[in-house]
Amino acid sequence: MISYSLNLWSKLTSPNIFRSLPVILPRGVISRFVVKFGLGVASSLVLSLAFNSHLMATPESSPVLSAPISQVSPVNPANPVNPPKNSTIRLLETVGLFVGGIVFCIVLDRWFSDRSAHAGSTPLAQQARRLKQLKIGYPEGMTNFEVLRSQALLEERLRPFGLIVTWTSFLSASALIEALSNGTIDFCGGGGTASIFSQAADHVFVRVAKEKYTAPKGQAILVPEDSPIQTLADLKGKKIAFDKGSSAHYILIRALRKVGLDFSDIDPIYLTQPQALPLFRQGEVDAWVVWVPYTPTQARSSYPGRSIADLESIFGDRASLEVPTYYYAVPELVRDYPDLLKVILEEVNEAGAWAKKQELEAAQRLLDQHEIDPFILETLQKRSAERAIIPIDEQSLDALQHQANLFRDLDLIPERVNVKDGTYSLQTKQNWTY
Repeated sequence: MISYSLNLWSKLTSPNIFRSLPVILPRGVISRFVVKFGLGVASSLVLSLAFNSHLMATPESSPVLSAPISQVSPVNPANPVNPPKNSTIRLLETVGLFVGGIVFCIVLDRWFSDRSAHAGSTPLAQQARRLKQLKIGYPEGMTNFEVLRSQALLEERLRPFGLIVTWTSFLSASALIEALSNGTIDFCGGGGTASIFSQAADHVFVRVAKEKYTAPKGQAILVPEDSPIQTLADLKGKKIAFDKGSSAHYILIRALRKVGLDFSDIDPIYLTQPQALPLFRQGEVDAWVVWVPYTPTQARSSYPGRSIADLESIFGDRASLEVPTYYYAVPELVRDYPDLLKVILEEVNEAGAWAKKQELEAAQRLLDQHEIDPFILETLQKRSAERAIIPIDEQSLDALQHQANLFRDLDLIPERVNVKDGTYSLQTKQNWTY
């Protein structure tokens, strides 16, 4: 029997058996076993030490240990292998503590495994694993996306689920929505005007949220520094460059109407901003309706010319309603990944809140140096406590529908569109502050 046991032990401890363990058992199972075994040994030692400390602290509780040596009975020669009674008890205690430690670690491991399994089976985790990759498109200079991307807020939130986030920049909101429609991206943000033209062109997308505030200086009508044009009324008969189907298109129409001019009173030059910039510098166009990004970039901070009108002078306090920034998603993201969409919008809102805080701090420094009006700081203080993005409501859709009707009346879109169509606009009371 002893010979058989020794042979078995030599086989179990041979290098081959250890090399084959990773094949027989998954690496994770082996790791968990080693950890639990180690914790069991450690727990047993701790408990054993605790019991030993107790025994040493109360020696009078053990008459065998406290008895004088002279009173200890000699060992019976007839029974030389019979151990003292207290040694048997200590052996049983040690074995019991060791087994108890192992059981404790198994129970603890089971509890953590259940919690991990529960976390991994949440709707968000399931949706993230199913999607695998989230593709986001953004226009350069859009504050919320710039912050979200630079600080990797979304990547950090979704990393535990193994979801990959990719970013692609686009020149215009219309290009973004077209990319949504053909499946190049899953989520984006941009001006609301572009969605009207995209809806009229039967592109596939859903408006899912909007920014609460539009920067009052976010778009402007520029003329060359030496231009004789001083007011909006001076634009009559002039060549004006702008991106067709963008918010600049709507801004120009409303600016002309403000001074009694019709769209037919000017010579429209349809160009994207990169195309318009060199022509404007060369004096080949008289004016340029341009989007000035919220976050300054090197290319756009060097725009030439001077402003004769901006959102604030054209729309007053209705600028955020008349020229909104929307967030868009593919229908599949809205339908099949609602928990994931909620997380995306939460992080967009978080990025916007961070940006407003930075803007407020910068304004405070300017105020301390007497370089800005205190009213500007007061406005920023009010907005800094509010959400960055809000759900789409009736009021915002009414304003967007007004735009759509205007473009149809001017024959700029082939037919009337209903922006309140649930296929294109998601109305919800969801709060994305968490």
